[in-house]
Amino acid sequence: MISVVIITLNEADRIPALLESAAFADEVIVVDSGSTDGTQEICTAGGARVFTHVWQGYAEQKQYAMNLAASEWILNLDADERISAPLAAEMQQTIRSAPPEVCGYSMPRLSRYLGAWIRHGGWYPDRKVRLVRKGSGRWKGSGLHEKLEVVGKVLPLSSPILHAVYRNISDQVQTIDRFSDVYATNHPATGAWFTAAGVFHALGKFLECYIWKLGLLDGAAGLVIAMNSAWYVFLRHAKVWEKGLKNPTS
Repeated sequence: MISVVIITLNEADRIPALLESAAFADEVIVVDSGSTDGTQEICTAGGARVFTHVWQGYAEQKQYAMNLAASEWILNLDADERISAPLAAEMQQTIRSAPPEVCGYSMPRLSRYLGAWIRHGGWYPDRKVRLVRKGSGRWKGSGLHEKLEVVGKVLPLSSPILHAVYRNISDQVQTIDRFSDVYATNHPATGAWFTAAGVFHALGKFLECYIWKLGLLDGAAGLVIAMNSAWYVFLRHAKVWEKGLKNPTS
């Protein structure tokens, strides 16, 4: 009744927890884009159907995976996520009586980082549409903003997806660097004023995450999140300005 679909690339350290949490599903489909760390072998041993597909971008890759599913309902997950036991039970119970006009469900996502469950700073409830009736949803978007669009009514579930958002601070910093590159690629070059404006935008982001959205209640982890969120905002501004330099490496 439920297919779980996942896209992967070198997720050997995180995929076992997801596979274990998906044991209730009728099938688990993994679309891998060329892992070299044993991810495919781990997934196969864990009972998943594994397919290799050249990377086409987030939306395209997730759509390809979803098209392979055979069940009436499809749960889309990332490799750093897992299904909480209450969510597994809630989904199974809910879809048994889902009226035909209901074609999707959203659920909150609860992230764990630096030894803490993060419930503030804008990180929770971080509601995502991930459960969709077969043939009623399509992944759209480019770059970092893919979204599962559903044709039909979408209702909320209350139990969360659990998210191992970053392996450590270095992983977060590397992600910030990668995502800011994508942002700069998709925006035209600007003058130095844009970098200066980034200082104020970054300060605003810190205050938003740490004070207004109560990231301070998440302790030291909340402070790291707020500081790195501010750094990400500034880095986007700086890289867009850098594009306008004739010889940025000289």
